[in-house]
Amino acid sequence: MQQQQQQQQGNLASYNNNMNVLPNYTLSGMSSFDAESLPDYSEFDTESVTLDYYKESVLRPPAEKMAPTTTIETITITRPLKVIAFICGVIVVVLMIMALASTDWLMASDWRQGLFVHCIGEDSLAPLPFNIQDPPGCYWTRDVGYIKATAALCIITLITDVIATVLTGMGLRTQNHNLKYKFYRIAVLVMLVSLLAVLSALIVYPVCFAGELTMANRRVWEFGWAYGVGWGAAIFLFGAVVLLLCDKESEEIYYKERKIVHENQMRA
Repeated sequence: MQQQQQQQQGNLASYNNNMNVLPNYTLSGMSSFDAESLPDYSEFDTESVTLDYYKESVLRPPAEKMAPTTTIETITITRPLKVIAFICGVIVVVLMIMALASTDWLMASDWRQGLFVHCIGEDSLAPLPFNIQDPPGCYWTRDVGYIKATAALCIITLITDVIATVLTGMGLRTQNHNLKYKFYRIAVLVMLVSLLAVLSALIVYPVCFAGELTMANRRVWEFGWAYGVGWGAAIFLFGAVVLLLCDKESEEIYYKERKIVHENQMRA
């Protein structure tokens, strides 16, 4: 029993001696360490290397395993009705120029009357229409209100139709959908103004002429081909307006899905 106690006392003494050899460190939350007291690891002397993710990372899947990409494309298709409306506008320009330049709006024996000029034929019988005393030839038209009003309305028709036709052409050409719709919308409104102007001219001219029949001095009167050309322009204008109104603008835009397959996947 005494031997066991002596042996335990000897072990305790040797443990105390070993504890005296080790430095006495106290750890706490606010303690600091000197750099020289830390062990020196050579692994921390080398510079760190950052790998390029797109080239070296193992997390990036290879190209042959990447899923195909689907994109949505916006496709603009030119509607044929709007092209026809543009052609109608061009035809109206030609017809109105012919009507304005012609002297064959109103015709009788040895007499031709236009919007700006009237002509007296050779060997015309007196009295001349409207008691005119001029010799045979062409002269500026009479200073009458309805003739000037008809000429002004026809000029307005020509100008507005040119503007509407240009706007329609710009709408056909542009790829911007918002601008395309604005061009078409404005073109319809301008063409409506042109249509109303030419219809007013074609109605005012014969109605006001009927009030001058007492001074006509001719028994037979007829409207010439230029007056008919004016009605032809009105018909084409009406058709252009209807085509621009009836053709749905949303039908011009289509959305198409396109599947993109990577080159490496195609080879596989």
